[in-house]
Amino acid sequence: MLSWSSEIRNKMRFIRGFGSISRILFFLVCVMLGCILWEQISLLEKSYNIRNQDLHVMTDLNPTPCHPVTNIMFLKTHKTASSTILNILYRFIENHHLTVALPVWSNTFNYPKPFKAEYVLGFPEIWEKYDVMCNHLAFNHTEIKQVMSNNTFYFSILRNPVSQLESSYTYFFKFFKTETLDQFLASPHTYYDPTIYYQMLVRNTIWYDFGYDNNAEDREDYVSSIIEEIEQRFHLILIAEYFDESMILLKNTLCWDLEDVIYFKQNFRSQDTIQNLTQESKERAKQWCSLDWKLYQHFNRTFWRRIQETIGQKEIQKEVEILHTRQKELMEICIQERSGTNIDKIKQKQFRPQQAGKAHILGYDLKPGLDSKYKKICHRMILPEFTHFTLMRNYQFSQI
Repeated sequence: MLSWSSEIRNKMRFIRGFGSISRILFFLVCVMLGCILWEQISLLEKSYNIRNQDLHVMTDLNPTPCHPVTNIMFLKTHKTASSTILNILYRFIENHHLTVALPVWSNTFNYPKPFKAEYVLGFPEIWEKYDVMCNHLAFNHTEIKQVMSNNTFYFSILRNPVSQLESSYTYFFKFFKTETLDQFLASPHTYYDPTIYYQMLVRNTIWYDFGYDNNAEDREDYVSSIIEEIEQRFHLILIAEYFDESMILLKNTLCWDLEDVIYFKQNFRSQDTIQNLTQESKERAKQWCSLDWKLYQHFNRTFWRRIQETIGQKEIQKEVEILHTRQKELMEICIQERSGTNIDKIKQKQFRPQQAGKAHILGYDLKPGLDSKYKKICHRMILPEFTHFTLMRNYQFSQI
C-alpha cells in the first residue's frame, strides 16, 4: 500500500513538473509571437512615416499658390509704430501701382472727427474705389466701405497702453497740463478735460481710434461686445512690442515678399526723451486707460495664437532672423549711420523729420553715391512721414 502511494506521489510530481514546463513553453511562444507582431507594427509605422515625408516634400515642392493681397485698409493708431507701417504701405502702393485714399486736408482724414467718405481726395469724381487706405482717421466702418472694395483686408496695430501713454505724453504734453506723466497719473481727473478737442490723446486713445467713446464706462459686457465687433471687422491685429514678428505674420497672411516688409524705424525719438515711470504710475496708467488695456490684453493673446496656428514659434523666429539680416544689409547700403540721427546732423532737408512736443524725433541721412539699383528704395525707406505723404499725393495724381 505504501509503495503504491509513493508511486502515485511520484507520478503527481512528474505531472506537476510537466505542467510547469508547459507553462514556460507557452510563455516563450507568446513572447516570440509578441516580438514578431511588434516588428510588423514597426515596419508599418516606418512605411507610414516615409510616405508622410514624401508627401511633405511634395507639398514643399508644390506649395499652394497665393496672390499678394492689394486691397488693404490699415487703421493707423497713435504712437504704436504705425508710421513705420505707413512707410511700408506707401512703398508697396508705389511698387504695385495701386491707388491710395489720401486726405483732402493735411495728412489725416480730418481727425479727430469720425471719418467720412468726403474727406478722401478725388472721391468720387476721380476714383470711386481705392486699393489702399492707411492715414490717420477715427474709424467709421459705414463710411469707409463707400470708398473701399468689399474684399478689403482690414488690419491695425496695438501697443501696451502704459508705453503708449508715455509716448503720447511726450508728443502731446500740452494736453496733459503737467510737467511729468507721473504727476498727471497721480491725479488724472484734476488735469483731464473731456471737452477739449484732442482729449482722446490723453485717455484710451486706441479705443477712440477704433471709433468708440474713449470716456465710456468700463463694463465687462460693453468691452466684450466692442472686442467682438472689432474681431468681426478686422482680419488681423498686430502688436507693436513684437514688431518684427508682426511683419512676418503680415507678410505671410497677405502673401507678400520679404522685401515688402523690410523697414527702417520711422517717427521714433531719442532715448533721452523717454520717461521711466514708477511702478505705481504704470499700474495707474492701466487703470486710467482701462479700455485700451483690455483691448491690448485680448489681442496680444490672439496675436500669439494666430502665430502658433499658422507659422509656429520656431519658424517665425527663423523668418525674423532673415528679416534682421536683410535689414542690416540695407542699412549698410542706404544710410550714413546704422542708427537714427538728430535732425541737425541730417544734411538734406527732405530727410529731416518734423518735430513734436518734447520728443527729439530722429531720422536718417542718405548715403551718397548710391548704385541705381538701390537709390529709389533707399530714398523711400528713409523718407519722413510728412515728406513721404507729399510724394504720395504727387504719385496718386500721376496715376490718372
